[in-house]
Amino acid sequence: MVMVKVAMGLMSAAAILVAAPAMAHGQEIPNDLDRCGANAPGPAVLVDVRGFASATGKVRVQSYPGTKAAWLAKGEWINRIDVPARPRNGAMRFCMPVPHAGTYGIAVRHDRNGNGKTDISSDGGGFSNNPSISIFNLGKPSVSKAAFQAGPGVTKITINLQYM
Repeated sequence: MVMVKVAMGLMSAAAILVAAPAMAHGQEIPNDLDRCGANAPGPAVLVDVRGFASATGKVRVQSYPGTKAAWLAKGEWINRIDVPARPRNGAMRFCMPVPHAGTYGIAVRHDRNGNGKTDISSDGGGFSNNPSISIFNLGKPSVSKAAFQAGPGVTKITINLQYM
């Protein structure tokens, strides 16, 4: 009888593990500002992006785990928002949900001509904590300069775009 109860307990635990979602990588999501509203439970990051050089092209906002191995690595982003660039007074706002409170980094790219490629001479970019970017680091700051702590609710950050 005890063995039956232990076996049933293990089967129940296995069913819970199978049903629990893993941290999704590479999920494209809409820019749903309600997820960062006054009564939003979080965890999420409200990202104010400032300094748009023009109202053309597309904007991509991506969240990454705040680890050296994952930061800006291909396919390691958690969520991505792709929208037309429609800044008001040079700014746009995004709501980026994160899986749980923890360390993250956010990267923003303003693809001014909307061609889907990074054109160093015209496109802009920025990162959480606003580290400087230059041709010498190819616009990719280290995770130690860009990582921030997201809390269990809504964390607010500002990213200032930089253009070469």
